[in-house]
Parts: sequence; structure tokens; C-alpha cells
Amino acid sequence: MRIAISVTAVLLLTFAESLALVMLYEDMEEEFIASTLDEQLQYSIEHSRQVGSLIKPQTPDMTLYRHALGGPIPEGLPAALAGLPIGNHEDASTGRELHVAIREEDGFRYVLVFDETDHIDRETTVATAVAIGGMVMTVLSFILVYALAARLTRGLEALAARVESEADRTPFTRIELDDELFSVACALERAEARQANLIARERDFNANLSHELRTPLAGIRSDAEMLAADASLSDKARRRAERIIAATDRTVALAQSLLLLAREARPAVIEPVNLAATVHEAWARLHPDTERTEPPLLRIHPRAEIDADIGLLRLVLQNLLDNAQRHGEGRAIEVTLEDQRLVVCDRGPGFGADDPTRYFERFQRGSSKPGHGLGLTLVRHVCEASGWKVSASNRPDGGACVSIDFGMAPRQAGKP
Repeated sequence: MRIAISVTAVLLLTFAESLALVMLYEDMEEEFIASTLDEQLQYSIEHSRQVGSLIKPQTPDMTLYRHALGGPIPEGLPAALAGLPIGNHEDASTGRELHVAIREEDGFRYVLVFDETDHIDRETTVATAVAIGGMVMTVLSFILVYALAARLTRGLEALAARVESEADRTPFTRIELDDELFSVACALERAEARQANLIARERDFNANLSHELRTPLAGIRSDAEMLAADASLSDKARRRAERIIAATDRTVALAQSLLLLAREARPAVIEPVNLAATVHEAWARLHPDTERTEPPLLRIHPRAEIDADIGLLRLVLQNLLDNAQRHGEGRAIEVTLEDQRLVVCDRGPGFGADDPTRYFERFQRGSSKPGHGLGLTLVRHVCEASGWKVSASNRPDGGACVSIDFGMAPRQAGKP
């Protein structure tokens, strides 16, 4: 539309210039007629004086009248024209467009009449043709340019949609593309290939790094466990060994989190998953000794299910439950299924006055509690890959809530 309007604006300026030229031509024609009347009248007066009789113009559109001052008006001369003062005039009182030049010489009054009706009709025809032709050309040009620009922009929109669509893996380049779009498509394919290469190299590097870290970290933890189990070790040394074990576990968890964040985390197998059972399983993985920890309070129908990748869903639930336990100050955790949203809430201090969404960024920690600040980042990463929407908020009566909108209503087993 902008291209079509721009081109049409240029055409309108050209059209306006054409009309201005037509008007300028009319003004110049008026000046030419006045000059011609003056010359013709002067010529007729001088030669009439020399030959003693009236010399009339040879142009059929001009008529010359002469009568003595105070004498009768010549036959054929309208009284309205005879009474005009000396000078050049334009008159339309007779129904025709007339130019009238009046002079008085040697006791005679000369009246030269030029009928320009046919000339004005021709000028009107030309101006009308210019106006109609200009408008038609403007409209046709707008339609043509809009169609051509729309064809180009539709191709660009198709390429943009192809870039946005992760599911569509068809090539950008196609034979039917115009040369300009084909060049853009080739550039996009080269950029996509470079990006895929960089991502693959980064994933390989992260995977190798994670694998290489596991062996020394496992050795450190094993040695620390052996030190902590040594009965002859002092309490101070044993506490240091326990801190080494805890730090090693956090390092392993951090490495695993960073590795997962570097990957796309696409769902592998989508299948019906029982939500209540998955929550219990995620809690049991966090706390194998369930007798010493209070399980979360579930408000989920026992048979409620959701179609999901159970591994990714379990990872999300583990991070949410771990966050809720560490920041909930030992109070009960509530897990509720509200229509199509799963909500995990604690009774801790909440997210505070800050924007809760910032805690989904990497390494954002809301308190001095242990953790590496990647739990909610992982949750958002997995939810985006699975097509779920995650959000955070504060409870009115205190505490933090994180909700996951699955995008479809959970169902009970055996029901659609």
C-alpha cells in the first residue's frame, strides 16, 4: 500500500503539473489574442486612412465595424458592444465568448470583434481530456503498482512465516520465486545453515563439557563422603566434608541445568499423563525419605490427565516443588488444578514488590536460600518448548504461586 500510494502521489504531481500547463497555455493564449487584436486594429486603421475605405481583417473569426462618432450604429454590431469604452474587453452577453477591441481615430469609432467560442470549446475539450486521462492513468497505475507490490510483499510474508514456523522444514528457495525474493531466500537459507551449525557446535560442546565434569565431580563427592564417614575425623572436618558434598551436588545440578537450557528440550513422546501421580513421583524424587517431609496438598482429581512428555513434565514439577519447599519456610505446599491451569503455591514471603516475571530470567534469586537461580528459567524453557504458558504471581494472603496453562483442558482417564 505504501509503495502504491507513493507512486500514485508522483503521478498526481505530474497530473497537477499538466493541468497547470493547460492553465498557463490559456493565459498565454489570452495575451496572444489581445496582442493580435491590437495589431490587426492598428493595421486596419492605418490602411483605411490611406485608401479612404475600411480595410477589414482577413480572418473569418474577426469582424471590424466603423461608424462616425455620434452617428448610427453599424448593422450587425450589438448595442452592448457599441457602448463599451475604449480598450480591450471580453464579453459573453450575446451567448458567445467575444474579445472586443475599441479605438477612436479621425472622428471614427472602430470596433474589432473576435469570436473565440470555437477556440474555447477546443481548449475545454483538451483540458477535459487531460483531466480524465490523468485520473484514469492515476487509478490504473495505483491498481497495477499495488498488484505488483502485493505480489512481492506476499512473497516476503511467506518467507517471514516460513522463518517463524519451526515445524515447516521446507527450503526457502523455490523455482517460482521472483529474482529479488529468490536472493532473499538464498540469504535466509545460508543464515539458517550457519545458525544450525553454531547451535550444533554449542550443543556438542555443552554435552562434552557436562560429560567431562561428571567424572571429577563424582570423584570429589566420593572422597568427601569417605571423609565424612571417617569416625576419627573431627566434627569441624566432617562439617567441611559435608559442605564439599553439598557444593558438589549444586555444581552437578548447575551443569545439568545449563546443559538442558542449551538444548531445545523438545517433547519426545506425547502421551496421557496422570497429573496427581506425576506430582507424587516428582516429590518422591526430591525427598526419598517421605516420612520426614510433609507432602504437598493436592487439589487435583485423581484421574485427571494431560497429554504431555512425562519426562519434561516431571522436570517442571520437580523444579516448582523444590522452589516452593526452599522458599516456603517449611509450610504446606498446595498444588491445584484449576480448569486448564496447574498452580503450585507456597506460604513463604512471595516474590516481593518486584515484577514476578523477572524471576524467570537466568540466575535471578529472590532470597539467600541455596540455589543457582535457574529453576524457574528451566521451567519457562521447557514450557515454551512444550507449548505451555507459565506465569508467576503473589498470593493475596502471602506466598508465591507459579501456574502452567497447558493450553487444553485436562481430562479424566477414559474420557475425551
